[in-house]
Amino acid sequence: MTDKTPADKNLPAGSGFQYTLSNLKPAVNAEQITVTFPDGKTRDYPRGTTGLEIAKGISPSLAKRTVVMALNGVLTDLADPIDDNAAIDFVARDDSRALELIRHDCAHVLAEAVQALWPGTQVTIGPTIENGFYYDFFRNEPFTPEDFAAIEKKMREIIARDKPFTKEVWTRDQTKQVFADNGEMFKVELVDAIPADQSIKIYKQGDWFDLCRGPHMTSTGKIGSAFKLMKVAGAYWRGDSNNPMLTRIYGTAFAKQEDLDAYLKQIEEAEKRDHRRLGRELDLFHFQEEGPGVVFWHAKGWSVFQSLVAYMRRRLAGNYDEVNAPQILDKVLWETSGHWDWYRENMFAAQSAGENAEDKRWFALKPMNCPGHVQIFKHGLKSYRDLPLRMAEFGIVHRYEPSGAMHGLMRVRGFTQDDAHVFCTEAQLAEECLKINDLILSTYSDFGFDGELTVKLSTRPDKRVGTDEMWDHAERVMATVLSEIKAQGDNRIKTEINPGEGAFYGPKFEYVLRDAIGRDWQCGTTQVDFNLPERFGAFYIDADGAKKAPVMVHRAICGSMERFIGILIEHFAGNFPLWLAPVQLVVATITSEGDEYAKKVVAAARRAGLRVDIDLRNEKINLKVREHSLAKVPALLVVGKKEAETHSVSVRRLGSDGQTVMATADAIAALVDEATPPDVKRMRAQG
Repeated sequence: MTDKTPADKNLPAGSGFQYTLSNLKPAVNAEQITVTFPDGKTRDYPRGTTGLEIAKGISPSLAKRTVVMALNGVLTDLADPIDDNAAIDFVARDDSRALELIRHDCAHVLAEAVQALWPGTQVTIGPTIENGFYYDFFRNEPFTPEDFAAIEKKMREIIARDKPFTKEVWTRDQTKQVFADNGEMFKVELVDAIPADQSIKIYKQGDWFDLCRGPHMTSTGKIGSAFKLMKVAGAYWRGDSNNPMLTRIYGTAFAKQEDLDAYLKQIEEAEKRDHRRLGRELDLFHFQEEGPGVVFWHAKGWSVFQSLVAYMRRRLAGNYDEVNAPQILDKVLWETSGHWDWYRENMFAAQSAGENAEDKRWFALKPMNCPGHVQIFKHGLKSYRDLPLRMAEFGIVHRYEPSGAMHGLMRVRGFTQDDAHVFCTEAQLAEECLKINDLILSTYSDFGFDGELTVKLSTRPDKRVGTDEMWDHAERVMATVLSEIKAQGDNRIKTEINPGEGAFYGPKFEYVLRDAIGRDWQCGTTQVDFNLPERFGAFYIDADGAKKAPVMVHRAICGSMERFIGILIEHFAGNFPLWLAPVQLVVATITSEGDEYAKKVVAAARRAGLRVDIDLRNEKINLKVREHSLAKVPALLVVGKKEAETHSVSVRRLGSDGQTVMATADAIAALVDEATPPDVKRMRAQG
């Protein structure tokens, strides 16, 4: 921060500054526009006044630390003229809104550095992405991580020059000619792809320039030094395998070095926790080419899966009816639901092999459980007294994902949803959404997600079904529920609006939890649907005897059970709590003299309901301890001749070097108590 001038005092919230307007020169001899500042004050300026001129008029130090302005909430180059009345906010480099610009500017500097080091390299596109940016390059010899040191050094030189970002608007023909003369044929193709009604913007940083929509910060020096190149990958031009292969260089950048250091530490920890690696090491599951995108569960992994399902079944008992709908249904049903029109590219479909025309029908593997549940609801007459009617299914669904998008358990083609649908009246809707919210929050807490959690209300998308009146009503109800969630006063719970991200049939809540190393995962959803029951002609008889379509609430807590297990593996780094661990304890012998006693301990533990293995190998106990620790077994009971004589065990816990000698019965009782799932403990405590 530079020293404040007197005009910096009493500055308004928004970008860390407040504005004193008394020292500003009045606008004269020009058509006027009115600018509104974050504190609500207004000022008239000549039309075409730039944001930089306004900032300088308020305070030179404000202009110096501002990197971009927000006009009516939209980030815009600070040097842009303002031609209409607008609300203005000056954004400093350390404002969270500037982070994406830091990364985008860094991508431009990366491209300049690469072309400076390897003349003749063609640049293509360089967008920001979550946690960073990338730039795609065309070169006969692909780049490798060994090139990063030289590239980063050159980037720091470019940043140190602190050249201003300047914008020019070129004609379409001029732009194509300049890039063609420079051998930048990918840029020429990009110009052709820009709609005719859009201007062609060129951003310069010194002598180097690029085709870009913008905006950018005021100069390269504002990027700072907290950046790092991360990896390289191959990428086809425009994602088409018929096009040339490019080299994609990924990088990241932050406003402060400590933020970069924290991110790199998180990445390092995430690599250690990668569920794909742990899945192999702990013998939980595998994938193979003959079944792309579907999981081969091993015995230990299936144990975790079934423990998760058992937990969810207990949580639903007494409130939901568990049902099961068919895996494959005629496309007519999916046409009625709207999925065939709106979701067809993500569905697996096949035509039956009958010999006559009547048998040749199109079927689809279900991508969703909801149409099947509507059919179950329709079977038999329903009264308003039957509502709310809650159906749950651990339904296997299939959705097409491109091969490059699949990622272990996190993104697959076949998965199991802890899916449920609530059929209720409009008057019951808000209460049902709140009940679902309580269930979701307590479930996440039981699995150790006690950090920050965000509930996002996703509103109507452009591509949707149903009337605006339906959407208006559904969004009003959801907004009311969101307010009630916020009013509960749990400081861990944050609420947000996610415009345009609702399902095609209704608005939804998205529940985003934070794991042990600070990463966010979107898991649970609550989706209000006024459309699907009506499309299928589902109804109940209301109190006045009239037929009325129910409101349908789609809800999932884990979402994909496979993905949730992947999240759990990484959250716990494979060190599952005892109640979830596939092998809860191992009984290991010191010498063969303890073999018979070890078998008795195992039998007692199994009678108590524990998942236990035995290790009678003729190996040193230190080797056994090390191997079972690497296998993430939570508890190891070591026995020998002495323990057999005293009916005791030596208890070693994962992650601890110490051991505790206990009576066998006491040790088993303590492990049984610890292995009791949290929901069962809660029910017992409540009587």
